[in-house]
Amino acid sequence: MRTGPWILATCLTLAGAVQVYGQIAAVSNPLAGNGEAIRDGSAIYEARCAKCHGHGARGAVGGCDLTGLWTEGGADQSLFQTIRRGIPNTLKPHSFGPDKEVWTILAYLSSLDTGPEQTLSLNDAASGERLFWSNCGSCHSVNGRGGQLGPDLSRVGSSRSPAALAHKIRHASSYIASMYEGGYVTEGYQPVTLVTSSGHRIRAAKKNEDAFSVQIMDTSGRIRGYRKADLEDLRNDDVSLMPDFGPDRLPEPDLKNLMVFLTRLRAEARTGAE
Repeated sequence: MRTGPWILATCLTLAGAVQVYGQIAAVSNPLAGNGEAIRDGSAIYEARCAKCHGHGARGAVGGCDLTGLWTEGGADQSLFQTIRRGIPNTLKPHSFGPDKEVWTILAYLSSLDTGPEQTLSLNDAASGERLFWSNCGSCHSVNGRGGQLGPDLSRVGSSRSPAALAHKIRHASSYIASMYEGGYVTEGYQPVTLVTSSGHRIRAAKKNEDAFSVQIMDTSGRIRGYRKADLEDLRNDDVSLMPDFGPDRLPEPDLKNLMVFLTRLRAEARTGAE
């Protein structure tokens, strides 16, 4: 399933152009379908866009899936203007590159748009929900139920493509590494390790920090505060508090069922906002 343009705009994706620049006269990409332009666009995309939107444009930290912009109603000229101007009041920057460079990026993204994907069957939603509460609910909440150690996932489907969600479930720590490389970590969920003066080691999510103290939520969900002078060590971690759910821990059929449940949350979030 893919999200609609109005959701993608809030996720800092190019589909925001459908609404922001929908009145611009239609202009077609002069490089559409050009093999050399697609190759050049792929290289530029990987260098400038992949950190947020993922390799292959299927979504990652900070950005959504860009592989269905035309399927979802985007037009060449409006998408061009979004790359050129950025999206106001978001992290999506404007581009200073020449027009040809922007068109090559769009040629590459257009080559990835293969039309509507087959939707996930809702027959497995109940199984996915059971898997969620048995594996994820102690740390994540949905609609007011669940733990607080990790982010609230009530509307996660509105900001992450199914492919990006599945990848994060399989490779949680890779997202921590990419967030450090980008200079940011989701506020309130940065993994840290503390060592007290007695040698007790604590893994936790950092909630607040100043020059003299740090406040954390430990893996039991308790908020605790420490003076830095009383700690032997305090360091940011590059390993997520969330484990990597590989196939040995979460078989592919179970992952599919879990994705059905998360996709349903996407649908509920979209319905509730309209």
